[in-house]
Amino acid sequence: MTHVAHPFIQRIGVNRDWRSRWFATDPKRFREYLRTDAAIRKYLGKKLKGMSVDFVEIERDKKTIRVIIKSSRPGLVIGRSGEGATKINKEIDQLLRTLKLTEKPEIKIDIEEIRSPELSAEITGQMVAEGLEKRMQFRRVLKQTIEKVMANRDVKGVRIMMSGRLGGADMSRVEELKKGRIPLQTLRADIDFARVRANLPYGVIGIKVWIYRGDIFEDRKAGQAAAPARDSRSTERAPRESSDRRPRAPRSGARS
Repeated sequence: MTHVAHPFIQRIGVNRDWRSRWFATDPKRFREYLRTDAAIRKYLGKKLKGMSVDFVEIERDKKTIRVIIKSSRPGLVIGRSGEGATKINKEIDQLLRTLKLTEKPEIKIDIEEIRSPELSAEITGQMVAEGLEKRMQFRRVLKQTIEKVMANRDVKGVRIMMSGRLGGADMSRVEELKKGRIPLQTLRADIDFARVRANLPYGVIGIKVWIYRGDIFEDRKAGQAAAPARDSRSTERAPRESSDRRPRAPRSGARS
């Protein structure tokens, strides 16, 4: 009962979708697909390090694999005249050949832009890691990052935790800074979570980031349409109630 659930995994099917979308009935093919996805994600994690990549989605059918890369700096990923995208396509093709698959699929790469990187926990964690790797003070990095994220109107709360030999100390410790609300037990809460590592000369510092972006309801349009309907009903009721009131009879002892 005391185990901590992953905020993303806990909300799959509620307000999150799978990041690998495919279906396999054969157990052998299922293992092959899973091994392929893990290899592609591992390669892209090393290749696109420092390019502000949020996450990678993989869709597949019988003949094609579609890799969707979401980044706040798509120009770095694409390169000049698309050289970076074509190079990634060729290297993924070579990677699939080394895996010795039963059927070699066609590869399609889509690069999508993230317009507000402050809403992404992964990119925020990368910003903190870059600050630590530049030998900046960890408390200063925490405060600056949280202020930058909370400046976005869509962000309702931020929590950043880092652990390790902070400041080059001999003993490792945990430091945490929080601003706003982080309702982890509310399933309709849109919470983004990420783990990032900062590699420093005296060891690795682990960084965890939670970003709360408000609640997501199943049918927002219906709720918005119902609100003006309620207002119109309340305005219609007011004159009816006033018209239904009967005038009071004059008192018998009233003076003429």
